[in-house]
Amino acid sequence: MRFHRNISFAVIDGLMAIFNEGEYADKVVARALKLDKRWGSHDRKFVAETIYDIVRWKRLYSEIAEVKETNYTRDNVWRLFAVWAVLRGYTLPEWKYFENTPVRRIKGKFDEFSKIRRIRESIPDWMDEIVVKELGEATWEKEIKAQNEQAKVILRVNTLKTTKEALQKLLSETHQIETETLKEYPDALVLKERANVFMTDAFKNGLFEVQDASSQLVARLLDIKPGMRVVDACAGAGGKSLHIASLLDNKGQIIAMDLYESKLKQLKLRAKRNGVHNIETRIIEGTKSIKKLYEKADRVLIDAPCSGLGVLKRNPDSKWKLQPEFIENIKKTQQEVLENYSKMVKPGGKLVYATCSILPSENQEQVQKFLTTETGKNFTFIEDKKVLAYESGFDGFYMALLERKK
Repeated sequence: MRFHRNISFAVIDGLMAIFNEGEYADKVVARALKLDKRWGSHDRKFVAETIYDIVRWKRLYSEIAEVKETNYTRDNVWRLFAVWAVLRGYTLPEWKYFENTPVRRIKGKFDEFSKIRRIRESIPDWMDEIVVKELGEATWEKEIKAQNEQAKVILRVNTLKTTKEALQKLLSETHQIETETLKEYPDALVLKERANVFMTDAFKNGLFEVQDASSQLVARLLDIKPGMRVVDACAGAGGKSLHIASLLDNKGQIIAMDLYESKLKQLKLRAKRNGVHNIETRIIEGTKSIKKLYEKADRVLIDAPCSGLGVLKRNPDSKWKLQPEFIENIKKTQQEVLENYSKMVKPGGKLVYATCSILPSENQEQVQKFLTTETGKNFTFIEDKKVLAYESGFDGFYMALLERKK
């Protein structure tokens, strides 16, 4: 493979922004892909995948290149790029950035560090300790290996506008995008090869959304019937709200709530594209917003804020942004959210508590704790699902279904 200077510079600039400015990898990649209109799909793919790859393996490559965590100068980022290229078997071009690259030493150090999990799997020490404590060594060993694999592109078919079979045919014939169905995920299609599905007319016409297969299980657990009033209490940009809308067949009402107006604006745009017209958005402005809905909802979804330790394959930079104190603080938030938002469920109604975390302390332990509180005593535990990436091939998720006593 031949390296091109402007494409390689785009990778280096992107990594500098992520490592030194604290920018999010997905935003940096999106910006990088707009730098040069002359780039073909192969060039764009190289930029995106190389940035993500080096972010994913940042610790491993830094240890091999002898670059300190606090010292990501431009020269040092080129050293990481060199390590990445050598370990991938590429021949380095004769550029000044690659002068004196110790190819044999890089391979030797890789073999040496492959014996140490936290360096081999490129994770902070504290994260390794916390998850081993909660999941056990054997499970974490398999889980982090799966979390370091590139995430598959999964579509959720918008059944308000099309069927799985019709969309599959359309993508194949019109866009040369081949997909496969997934047995236990009724609305999902998985791409055989990565492609920019957002540029297709099928996406622009609202025939599908991009949503991981594990995430698609959450709305289904709510046991929704058309005509119900459903509250999505932490809606964000509304991926699950849109899924709820299709399960309701556009009948009934969805109240999508969030703290951030910008996210709810995104949801409105997505709802319009999806042909969804039964979503009402509400900004959470303190407890008053919640109290207005006490005992008014047939179903409530609490997609709680969490550590995101189940979606590292999708957000590899969060390995470096996440801090142990954030996890401790978010657990308190989860307890408060469960306590307050559960009151919106009417007697006989149901609640789903979900996170994209794999830590029992954010998941089943939170549910067990809630069920012992005064509010929680009004609920009965029905079932839960613990999804791990190494077992499913998709994101790590947790979801629990509770029913409010009549």
